Amino acid sequence: MSLASEFKEFAMKGNVVDLAIGVIIGGAFGKIVSSLVGDVIMPVIGKLVGGVNFSDLAVKLGVDPAGKDVLVKYGSFVQTVFDFVIVAFVIFMAIKAMNRLKKPAPAAADAAPPPPPRNEVLLEEIRNLLAKR
Repeated sequence: MSLASEFKEFAMKGNVVDLAIGVIIGGAFGKIVSSLVGDVIMPVIGKLVGGVNFSDLAVKLGVDPAGKDVLVKYGSFVQTVFDFVIVAFVIFMAIKAMNRLKKPAPAAADAAPPPPPRNEVLLEEIRNLLAKR
């Protein structure tokens, strides 16, 4: 098998294509969630806690040789954590919904259980006969 045909077989497998589609959609979804958090949720939270803009929160460590401030931008980190929590929650809810669709309908309570296999019945009979002796 040539290298080209082997690569073609690998690339056309369903899992590889599904993974590529998932990565592309995940990247786009990440941008949507980042915009939702940064442009909608964080301004509302900032207003509720006293007009704080989270992206501006930082601690000044000093000045670098070029004269620029050296900052630890913990506000951006807080915003990124909110992004992650929202993405994780949405993915959890989506997977939960998909799993609910996959589950078979629960069996009716009045349905009789299937009979035991023949070998179990024979073994029970042998056990009962030996117990009588």
